[in-house]
Amino acid sequence: MARSQNSFMKKQLEQKKLKKKKDKEERKQERHENSTGGKLEDMLMYVDENGNFSSTPPEKKKE
Repeated sequence: MARSQNSFMKKQLEQKKLKKKKDKEERKQERHENSTGGKLEDMLMYVDENGNFSSTPPEKKKE
């Protein structure tokens, strides 16, 4: 009887692992589909000569 319980428990653990892996993959796919941005250009901020933040790069000045 102990032998059949061992194989049953192994099957149960394997099923739990597969379910957990599947759920994790689904969450990953959902995050990937619902991502709103994260592009480097969107995250960059520039500081002008007065210390103010700007989303546009400063103009290059020739000295």
